[in-house]
Amino acid sequence: MNEATREFILRHREDDVRRLALKGAGRADVDMPLALQQIAGWQTARKKLPTWAAVDGILYPPHLNMEQCSSEQTARYKARIAARPPINPPEGGLTEGEWGLVDLTGGFGVDFYFMAHGANRPPLYVEQNPELCEIARHNFQVLGLECSVVCGTAADVLQRIGHAACIYLDPARRDEHGGRTYALEDCTPNVLELLPLLCQKADRIIIKLSPMLDWHCLDLNVNVNDNVNVNLNANPNVNLNAISREVHIVSVGNECKELLLVLGVVEPPPVGGGWSGLFCVNDDQVWQVPQRKASPSRGRLEGALYLYEPNASIMKAGCFDELADYYQVGELSANSHLFVSDRLVSDFPGRSFRIERTTSLNKKELKQALQDIDRANISVRNFPMSVEALRQRLRLKDGGDVYIFATTTADGSRQLFICRKIAK
Repeated sequence: MNEATREFILRHREDDVRRLALKGAGRADVDMPLALQQIAGWQTARKKLPTWAAVDGILYPPHLNMEQCSSEQTARYKARIAARPPINPPEGGLTEGEWGLVDLTGGFGVDFYFMAHGANRPPLYVEQNPELCEIARHNFQVLGLECSVVCGTAADVLQRIGHAACIYLDPARRDEHGGRTYALEDCTPNVLELLPLLCQKADRIIIKLSPMLDWHCLDLNVNVNDNVNVNLNANPNVNLNAISREVHIVSVGNECKELLLVLGVVEPPPVGGGWSGLFCVNDDQVWQVPQRKASPSRGRLEGALYLYEPNASIMKAGCFDELADYYQVGELSANSHLFVSDRLVSDFPGRSFRIERTTSLNKKELKQALQDIDRANISVRNFPMSVEALRQRLRLKDGGDVYIFATTTADGSRQLFICRKIAK
């Protein structure tokens, strides 16, 4: 990058990129494609990666890589997982030459950077794209992170490395035609093929998957007879079937962003080979789903004063019976995913509302219930009308501080809950 390009970036990095493309056309002293890429990247990083955006000299990759990289908030959450002590650490801890963290699919390096700070041994960044490797190597130097950078494929490097406290993978979720893929076996690298060797080499494995994937359908059965070149000398005492399995559903601002699998080698193996933990995360709130102790209470409308809407991670997890049991709230119906109680549950993982009125769709009831309301935020759950159709029927504008939830209760009746949000 020449000095003219560097000055152009600093002078215009808050300007509109499309206008800059026209304004700077024909300037021979400025590498315009590079300048526009850096300006667009910095503008994205201001919101997505504020720590990096505040540092001069960071190089930003093409738009697709910026779009696919983790946000700082989700990267910090993964760093907390990576820093947890291993369940079954090797005797004497890690020895010289072993890795604290290995990121086999480094990309832009955001996850690696934040996770590496908790590593108790040197961290290793691996990426098969030479351009991304050079960008990462430069940025880690600018950020003062001491690490090793290797350009190579995940499978090849995994064969060569020794033991690691934690291995992280974010498989590419696009096929050779650029189309999106979701299943583990359709991503690159194929984690299922690498799983036996991963379990031999690491105390903990963190795999980032698409939030669109149904975690209930994940099949992680490990077979030592799989057609994979397993280095039995890596950790010969590991039982490949003794694998703990955690699922972390991570949301930011009530929008589901990531699905994380966290695998660890444990003795004895989990009972029945099942899941060891399910975690629903929204911003700084983490709820570990407990085992359900009782049957859920549904349709408990009498005396209900408060209504609750679970956050996006819980909606994705589908753990509604466990939620109702743990917080002692009643679910309006099996398909509504709305909950009520006669007392305020201040730590409920989602939005909370005070119920002011309830009404059916009877014209007389509606008129009385809405007599002093001219606008409202409307949601429909398990209801035979769309938001727009219901808004037209109620003749209400959008917005304001009134919230109306339209749903079908356990007895099959259509009800509107007119509420006001409770600030947290």
